[in-house]
Amino acid sequence: MAANEVFVFICTILVFFMTPGLAFFYAGMVSRKNVVNTLMSVFIMCSIPVLLWVIIGYSLSFSGNYFNIIGGLHDFMLHNFNFTAPATAGPISNGSYMLFQMMFAVITPALWIGGIVGRMKFKFLILFTIAWCILIYYPLVHIVWGGGFLQQMGVLDFAGGTVIHINAGITALVLAIMLGRHHRGKNDKAYNLTWVFLGTVILWLGWYGFNCGSALAINHIAFQAMLTTTIATATSMLTWIILDVFILGAPSLMGACTGTLCGLVAITPACGFVGIGSAIAIGIIATLCSYTFIKYLKPRLHVDDTLDAFGCHGISGIVGSLLTGLFASKAINPQVKFNGIFAGGSLHQFWIQLLATTFSIVFVAIMVFLIVLVLKHVTKMRVTPEEETKGLDLSEHKERIDCDVIND
Repeated sequence: MAANEVFVFICTILVFFMTPGLAFFYAGMVSRKNVVNTLMSVFIMCSIPVLLWVIIGYSLSFSGNYFNIIGGLHDFMLHNFNFTAPATAGPISNGSYMLFQMMFAVITPALWIGGIVGRMKFKFLILFTIAWCILIYYPLVHIVWGGGFLQQMGVLDFAGGTVIHINAGITALVLAIMLGRHHRGKNDKAYNLTWVFLGTVILWLGWYGFNCGSALAINHIAFQAMLTTTIATATSMLTWIILDVFILGAPSLMGACTGTLCGLVAITPACGFVGIGSAIAIGIIATLCSYTFIKYLKPRLHVDDTLDAFGCHGISGIVGSLLTGLFASKAINPQVKFNGIFAGGSLHQFWIQLLATTFSIVFVAIMVFLIVLVLKHVTKMRVTPEEETKGLDLSEHKERIDCDVIND
């Protein structure tokens, strides 16, 4: 158990490191006038979700079971929480599992920031984050991982395809629709491609904590997760580059980084359940779907998902979740009850995955819509056209990226 504790502890640190990596990734893609706001919007997720998790989040996610939808308040403020007791989820202590899951609660809301940069009031962002965690994230964690009805049905989500990526992607999409399009000019350029590359590398490194750590033990399942994560991601990167070469005429660094992210997202629900060939197939299919949406469908839909949070996390998350049901294999992981049809089984697991995926999409979309409707009566959601033109770095934070503080 001691070795597993150390392993999960290291993975917890890696998952935490993903959030500042995501801050670099997103901030490198926005215009110069919104870099500070983007960094702040992501970095604040290292604060609010942490506090909410220890106050009420862990308890609602994993303590008790009400209506197979939500937990209870037995572990409110972790007062009744036994840190040293063995965790029911794996061969580690309760404390280690609680901390590991805390980092998932930190990175998930940071992901949907990509859909709203440059338009949302920071005050609204804070209030929405609080409501989103309590009303969307904790129930979904419980439903999929904490004893809820989807877990009882046998859904396979190794490290967060539904809970994290579909959740974040749909949240970004609905927020982008409700915010409306930018009033900006067409000449805004990405601030720093080096930051995008750096953020991608940090995310890939942290993803090993994300996926391998979800085995909750240093065993062959963790090794399988690391292997399939690497293979699917490498496949996705190359697939995106090839598409860029044949369609746009040149490989781009931004495209390579985007393809990398799609592969990481798509393999997340499947990484501990599938083999090498399946990982390659998942990487190719997810990238084709995300590329098609981002390059062809999004412009026609006129949805201003600024940094393609839905295009990457939503689309690749949905594809990865569904393909898990086709490729999952008992031979790789005994937790798989029904082999996927491409692993010598049937479509039974696919129908479970389809139900879970559909439920996640509908539940998150409805709840985000309702939360926004209520909060818009409390405070303004969107900055004014003048503030947007000026840039949120100055209008919201009175700072430039070079830290030149602007006095009133």
